[in-house]
Amino acid sequence: MTSGDNLRMATPSLPQVNISEHGKVRYLHLGSEWVQGSMDIGKPNAIHLDYVQRMQAWLLFVEPDAVSPLHAMQLGLGAAALTKNCHKVLGMQTTAIELNPQVIGACRSWFALPADDDKLSVVLGDAAEVVAHTYWRGQIDVLHVDLYDHEAAAPVLDDADFYAQCRQLLTPQGCMVVNLFGRSSRYDKSLAHITQAFGEQAVWAFKPTKEGNTVVLAQAQVQRPEREILQTRAEAIQARFGLPAPLWLKVLKPVAV
Repeated sequence: MTSGDNLRMATPSLPQVNISEHGKVRYLHLGSEWVQGSMDIGKPNAIHLDYVQRMQAWLLFVEPDAVSPLHAMQLGLGAAALTKNCHKVLGMQTTAIELNPQVIGACRSWFALPADDDKLSVVLGDAAEVVAHTYWRGQIDVLHVDLYDHEAAAPVLDDADFYAQCRQLLTPQGCMVVNLFGRSSRYDKSLAHITQAFGEQAVWAFKPTKEGNTVVLAQAQVQRPEREILQTRAEAIQARFGLPAPLWLKVLKPVAV
């Protein structure tokens, strides 16, 4: 990937937002070469990156007909791939929390993020404050956590207290999905914090992608669907939503087998 002629926007105390393009793909950066999100320009509501697709694997624990009434929240907007997919493709109530106003502006201008409506709310705010507050407790069915600084070195929020607060946001059937990646992050330590908050039996993990992203799912209540049910749902997810769910089943396992 080459940076080309980058769009640069600066906010005091927050990293620059940079936009680059390579072929049909547009990338979001935060003042570095690390990719914070991407979009296939011809398919703006589809999810381009493999690990971000995997962050929709919570769908395996829900009947397809029951998806649209649910409420999804993203902690960290990135290039808005999950936000757009939940809102436009899955038809869900969708709330995104983003600290950097320039990221929101870039997503609206360059990544086809629509204006807020009765089912979409993009909130300028601090994820740590949101999860600590009582307002959203017990209301979120799917919580996507993808919080990295401009150096992408380790998750910005990654301790047991944070994950316990995330769990409090979930409905009884809810699921938290976390992207674990970074040059200085320790996967085992992060996983231990998640299992401390949710219990080992409630946690599932993908094998790492070739880029080094490991997606972890944590359920508010333990669900272990039969393999046949997961296979049927995976095929329905692929047919309805265009996500490669049958492939997920080859690389997604419960942490406690």
